[in-house]
Amino acid sequence: MTRPRIVIVGAGFGGLSAAHALGGADADVTVIDRRNYHLFQPLLYQVATAGLSPAQIASPIRAILRRAANVRVVLGKVTGVDKERRVVRLDDREIPYDTLVLATGARHAYFGHDEWESVAPGLKKIDDATAIRRRILTAFENAESAETPEARRRFLAFVVIGGGPTGVEMAGSIAELAHVALRHDFRTIDPREARVMLVEAGSRVLAAFPPALSTAAQAALQRLHVEVRFGTPVSNCDESGVTIGDEHLPAATIIWAAGVAASAAAHWLGVDKDRIGRVPVGPDLTVPGHPEIFVIGDTASAAGKDGKPLPGLAPVAKQQGAYVARVLRARLAGKPLPPPFRYRDYGTMATIGRRSAVADFGWLRLDGTLAWLMWGLIHISFLIGFRNRAVVMLEWIWSYVTFQSGARLITGSEPN
Repeated sequence: MTRPRIVIVGAGFGGLSAAHALGGADADVTVIDRRNYHLFQPLLYQVATAGLSPAQIASPIRAILRRAANVRVVLGKVTGVDKERRVVRLDDREIPYDTLVLATGARHAYFGHDEWESVAPGLKKIDDATAIRRRILTAFENAESAETPEARRRFLAFVVIGGGPTGVEMAGSIAELAHVALRHDFRTIDPREARVMLVEAGSRVLAAFPPALSTAAQAALQRLHVEVRFGTPVSNCDESGVTIGDEHLPAATIIWAAGVAASAAAHWLGVDKDRIGRVPVGPDLTVPGHPEIFVIGDTASAAGKDGKPLPGLAPVAKQQGAYVARVLRARLAGKPLPPPFRYRDYGTMATIGRRSAVADFGWLRLDGTLAWLMWGLIHISFLIGFRNRAVVMLEWIWSYVTFQSGARLITGSEPN
């Protein structure tokens, strides 16, 4: 008899957590991902703003799972799922499964304006981060050689759309880059004249946080000279800048942090999806009517204690991946299944800049330096591998002491 075949699509937080917990199980586990590395997305904005290099927040999937002899890794792009034949389709082959775990994450959502993506890129993968870093650093270089004051002001204008954690962290980091790391590097321009704008359609930044912490985050942004605009959504983005209502803001660099949509998993499965494309799942994270198919992480619409869908956060995906592994181990051993999945919320954090962050642990709410220190320690502990933890910690200490940013490299080229 052949051993059960478990296929995990996606090696993000959820998929990797499931694969790691299934190491040594009495089953053959296959992990499929289009890239050969696991990315620590919460620090991706620091790559985009020249604070860290890509290798410091990513690790090869094969190296992470090398001790799990029953787990193999396949590099490839999934194009569909045949539920009847129980196979996963890739570009050039099919991989059969007895149990399928879909952990395919999310992508950018432009609310019906996909044409904005070319001028307002989002931040989901390393290629996005290095492309945004190139745009930001090139903007300063172009401002240095600009022939007119109008052109110089446009190159020194940066617009971040979306006031969630990614948008707040990006805006704060760009402001710090201009006011601290680059302040002595140019001769014609003063980088501190850069205009950084954060545009939020709602009434406050970090809307998922308590109002007091949102207010603290806004104050920290303003101390960094970030202009925060509320209440009016962006109506247009193009090469010249952004339009907010009837006002046009000339800007050479626009960054999108306003929305996400789930991957194509619902389409692959031929099931209904919610408004952002997530697959509704049951209490055990399986697709209704298909106990052999699990969907987790940003791809899943799983209800929390309040009946609302759980947020697309790394801790949610990691806990769901570990839960699925427990369910599968129980099935393999013929033991009683664990109770329905319940997310344990240990808190939410966001950093705004140097010595400034907000943290909501439910029973404790912090802002300022203490929250910033906790944010740093927690994020370092979540990185995979001692080397990455040590290098990132030393890089942050060096940047804090010297006021320098160590990855200010313009690499690659603009797409044709």
